Amino acid sequence: MNRVKFRQGGVPRGSYKFAFKRSVLAVALGLCVANGVQAQSTTGSIHGSAPEGATVIITNNSGFSRTVTVDASGNYNIRSLPIGTYTVTAKQGEETIGTRTVPIRVGAGADVSFGDPDVIETVMVTGERLPAIDTGATDTRVVITSEQLNRMPIGRSAEDIALLAPGANGGAAGYFDGLVSFGGAGISENAYYINGFISSDPLSNLGGFDLPFGAIDQQETYTGGYGAKYGRSSGGVINQVGKRGDNEFHYGAQVVFRPKELRSSGPKTYFQDMELPEGYEYENESLVGTLYERKSEDFSWSSTYSGYVSGPLIENTLFGFVAYETELEEMQNSPKATQNQFLEEGETDTSKLYAKLDWNVSEDHLLEFTYMQEKEDYDGSYSAWEFEKGKKGESLDISPNVDGHESEFTILNYTGFLTETLTLNAMYGHGSFTYYDTPVGTLDYPYISSYRNQDPSIVGDNFVQGLAGGYNGRDAEDTTDGIRLNLEWVLGDHTLTFGIDNMEFEAENEGTMQFTDVWVYAHATDPSKPISSVLGVGAPGGDGYYVYQYFYETATTMKLEQDAYYIEDSWQVTDDILLNLGLRNDKFTNYNNVGEAYMESDDQWAPRLGVAWDVFGDSSLKLFANAGRYYLAMPNNVAIRGASASTYTREYFTYTGVDPETGAPTGLTALGPGPVSSNGEYGEPVDPLAFAPADLESMYQDEYIMGFEKTFLEDWTYGAKFTFRDLKSGIDDVCDPYSMLDKLSEMGVDPDTVDWQYCYMFNPGDTNTFSLANLDASGNPTGTRTEVTMSADDWGMPKLKREYKAIDLFVERPFDGKWELRVDYTYSKLQGNTEGQVKSEFGQDNISKTQDWDVAELMMFSDGYLANDRRHQLKVRGSYALTDEVLLSANASIKSGMPISCLGYYNPDGSIDESSPAGDPVSYGSSYHTCFGSVAEPGKERTPWTRNLDLAVTYTPAMFEDKLSLSLQVFNVLDEQEPLQVDVTSEEGPYTVSNTYRVPIAYQTPRYAMLTATLNF
Repeated sequence: MNRVKFRQGGVPRGSYKFAFKRSVLAVALGLCVANGVQAQSTTGSIHGSAPEGATVIITNNSGFSRTVTVDASGNYNIRSLPIGTYTVTAKQGEETIGTRTVPIRVGAGADVSFGDPDVIETVMVTGERLPAIDTGATDTRVVITSEQLNRMPIGRSAEDIALLAPGANGGAAGYFDGLVSFGGAGISENAYYINGFISSDPLSNLGGFDLPFGAIDQQETYTGGYGAKYGRSSGGVINQVGKRGDNEFHYGAQVVFRPKELRSSGPKTYFQDMELPEGYEYENESLVGTLYERKSEDFSWSSTYSGYVSGPLIENTLFGFVAYETELEEMQNSPKATQNQFLEEGETDTSKLYAKLDWNVSEDHLLEFTYMQEKEDYDGSYSAWEFEKGKKGESLDISPNVDGHESEFTILNYTGFLTETLTLNAMYGHGSFTYYDTPVGTLDYPYISSYRNQDPSIVGDNFVQGLAGGYNGRDAEDTTDGIRLNLEWVLGDHTLTFGIDNMEFEAENEGTMQFTDVWVYAHATDPSKPISSVLGVGAPGGDGYYVYQYFYETATTMKLEQDAYYIEDSWQVTDDILLNLGLRNDKFTNYNNVGEAYMESDDQWAPRLGVAWDVFGDSSLKLFANAGRYYLAMPNNVAIRGASASTYTREYFTYTGVDPETGAPTGLTALGPGPVSSNGEYGEPVDPLAFAPADLESMYQDEYIMGFEKTFLEDWTYGAKFTFRDLKSGIDDVCDPYSMLDKLSEMGVDPDTVDWQYCYMFNPGDTNTFSLANLDASGNPTGTRTEVTMSADDWGMPKLKREYKAIDLFVERPFDGKWELRVDYTYSKLQGNTEGQVKSEFGQDNISKTQDWDVAELMMFSDGYLANDRRHQLKVRGSYALTDEVLLSANASIKSGMPISCLGYYNPDGSIDESSPAGDPVSYGSSYHTCFGSVAEPGKERTPWTRNLDLAVTYTPAMFEDKLSLSLQVFNVLDEQEPLQVDVTSEEGPYTVSNTYRVPIAYQTPRYAMLTATLNF
């Protein structure tokens, strides 16, 4: 789908004969993830070996207790345990064999084995002496605990934490800053969970809800290899588990300041001054080499206040935890030279509430209730701005849009230990979301864009900016509903899991509404050539100045149903080999605004296989591998500008005057047939049976991982893994009706007898069969249909390709109360011709409806390095307790740059006239992989390498008995300010070079500091 663009102003159980030697090692190493690992879960497990017939009792500080009997093979396994610290006691009759105290991490198991029954052992595993090797894990993930978060200099979002994972990198900084790409996947291919319930954005799957920072107990970040219980992600998984109450009463508060005075200034940016090839000229010669943007005048500062209360409501039975966080962020943004010269000042008020109740109904039945709420509101103002001087002027009567959102979640979870070998988990969750984005004040005036392109013969140097602060907005309500049932049955060496996982996402009135006229001024360097031959828009003539009226409105309603069932077997093949076998079946159904299903995908079988080998049987060396297929549904927003009616038009004019007050053009002369649309979006209803073919296959990816982990010295581990991801099928839209009309003619079908459309959903590079309504002589539907099968050759398209290959190396020493260190290095290559569901080059978030694949010419020369390719990534984090009161910590990264593309008119060898239909076959303008008369290979050039160093010092005065903590965190200590992304659109018109081509649009965040004071009682 053509972009909307114009410049606005994721352990082996040892047998009894090995119990003694392995119990000693298990205590030394701490926790080991074992069979029963659960991605996106909220629980863990305890397992191990003990004398046959012995009784194992576990208890925690919330009165929870479980008792099991060791089986004939000398093993026991207790699953679905709420995370926390447990005391594990083994008894032979009335005699105690031993006692252990161990912490449980989310999705992991603790190997607690007991040896010689004549030797009573009491061992407590303290601190964070975490497993050197997770001998039962076949997935790849990083778990960060609240204790680690309190030590490290790190941002306060789920994405900031996720970026600690190897291979994870930030999305396109110019457009998707704050989102994350995992393993080469697009930013929309991730799944977010909180306390086991999906919290992803229900419209576009871009981002998700995250907890108040102080309420995070643990966060799992999966980068691949998770089992059949979970799906709907071909990127990564961010799973947060919130804190819960226990039998001890606690409360606390925290204040965080991010002061403006401790923030460095950003750079100034200038328009490019490049030597252009012969025949090309800048759109506006007066702007060449001049000041484009004053990042030095862009600031933000904030204050955050939070608190929590935790404890028993009924001792040993009912517990509560409540956390609240509120943040006020103030900002100032100065305009770019091409924008209306308004200085924007504003405030964003954000509040989050997290509440959790845990009820031990009995020893065998647990209930959990979670409530979460987030509310965000933005309000701003405009002042006049003297761009050359960087000086603020008088307040203006116009304002930016007021916008905000509110989200709310309720989650109910039941765990039933039906027998010692049978456990039932049931969960229901509901999420509601409201969004608003509304222009302020009168809507009587038009919105003026690119005012600097006004004809100087009319306005001289007195460009007219206009009086409208905004022109479009959003007023939507979305909901998420989900149910999950999970039955686990331990059967000897097998743990069988059966379950269902059903979700429904609804969106009402989602999309864009336009409230006032929009005028966009432009200039052609060759006034004698047509603006768009394909659309019938003629040449502007004169000095080449023209204007177009822009209209874009897409608001509609939609629904997405995602149903799945699965079976999984975690099989302890031998004492040292674990095999995870799984099979998942997904079904996706998308509905448009009138409730008609326009895409149904049934029986999508996704096999999963994982193996872990404890090579020496002592948890000192693990070899692991996994393979799996992962399906991804089309998000709800595909109905926007797709399965529902939408309007996206431009009408072109020359003009003889400019209203000195409003900036609107006067004396208009039409240059074309009226409003025109490259994709035929004129507000007309869409035939859902034609829009998406019945054989449309969902997006899916195959993934293969293999690696090893090894202990060395007393406390260290190192390892490596190789990852290969291959995108096998994608979904996008094709907007080339003429190729289909040619195929109909080949079939002997008169194109006038069928109701053809401009755009269709399809599987790029594959074959699909489309159903078109037949028409009578008067153009009315006859009730019959014609099927037409289109192959990749019929469209003239290449095969879809996205391949990710990576080698990850790591070395780690866990925290022992004194110091810790983790080093990750990733070497990767991401190649192909499609990024996925978005297009980061210019920020197109029209999920599965990017301009890629619209026509064959857009995909010519598109194979190369993709936007999320980072060849090298080095990440280092650690901390050191200088004294009992002072802790130093650091978080650093070095990354190679992002690929740079160039998008221009279709002119691969310089022989094509860019102003002819051949130079712009679908009137998309500067959108093809050719620039300045030659092929522009994606990724041939890159942005610079970046370095980032964050440091922190934390002071915990002994006189306050560890209740008070003071911290200073400094981010980007070296104040590196390399560009992260540049503008890749080379031309505004045929042979008319954009003044902003290759201009940086995002830089590293300047150095800033964060001051924190925390009280805990």
